[in-house]
Amino acid sequence: MSLFPSGAAGSAAAAGAAVDPLIQIRDLIYKIVGIFQADNKLRLLEDRCQKRMKALGIPTLRDYFDCLTIKPIRQAEMVSLLNEITIGETCFFRNPPQIDAIRKIVLPKIIEAKSKLALRQLRIWSAGCSTGEEPYTLAMVLLEEQASQLKGWTTEILATDLNERSIAHAKAGSYGDYSTRNVEPLFRGKYFLLSGDKLRVKPEVQSAVTFSRLNLLEDARMLFMKGVDLILCCNVLIYFDAVSKKRVIQHFYTNLLQHGYLFLGHSESLFGVNDDFQLVHLPSCTAYVKSDKRMADQSR
Repeated sequence: MSLFPSGAAGSAAAAGAAVDPLIQIRDLIYKIVGIFQADNKLRLLEDRCQKRMKALGIPTLRDYFDCLTIKPIRQAEMVSLLNEITIGETCFFRNPPQIDAIRKIVLPKIIEAKSKLALRQLRIWSAGCSTGEEPYTLAMVLLEEQASQLKGWTTEILATDLNERSIAHAKAGSYGDYSTRNVEPLFRGKYFLLSGDKLRVKPEVQSAVTFSRLNLLEDARMLFMKGVDLILCCNVLIYFDAVSKKRVIQHFYTNLLQHGYLFLGHSESLFGVNDDFQLVHLPSCTAYVKSDKRMADQSR
């Protein structure tokens, strides 16, 4: 499937030569993945472009824009550029209150809502998983619960990110001191193996997570994310403008089951973005559930 929207390559290539090519590159990125680089971020964008230009032996930004729009390698090169732009920072057990709320409140409520179904399956989506620390943290928490509240249940953790380099790192499952600084000794000894100067997650943790590259604005791919009980999308919406945020949140609403929960980063909010979700206050953190009014309207 093409990375570019229909006609994007042709219309981008036809843009007037007088337009600053850096602005054209910024607008092309926005059109494809919804990430907008504000004027005060253009220097950083130019640095990332220059890095790719050096790797390809391309002399000017104008030539690089052509490479991103009309050259045969345009799709692969856009992926490479996005790898440079979308560099996330995370760690294991980054948000303990959120993890605690999932284990003590959210899981019991989801289990209760699905208790009468023949298929006892829990499906979780880590959207914008970066290098994998978040979904692996969830996998460890769920493994801890298998002897108690998740006994007899199967679990599936889907972890997606736009950055293919981050996905490769996540699949490798090897982490240094900075990423594992919040891991308690119990979890460190139970779910990690020492590999040189790094810690590698054990096979039972790795096998619990399925990683894949995903553009959150790619409507067709969203069809494969349906039927999710829990979505975590932490510190991802900050990269989007209001229009792109609304599209992403609508995808979450469509794919989340009626009893499901959506968690965002502690500084992120849906206020003024979407009314289909309502905020719920949990001990030491917040989450979103589907609005009762919206579900009532849909059931009529």
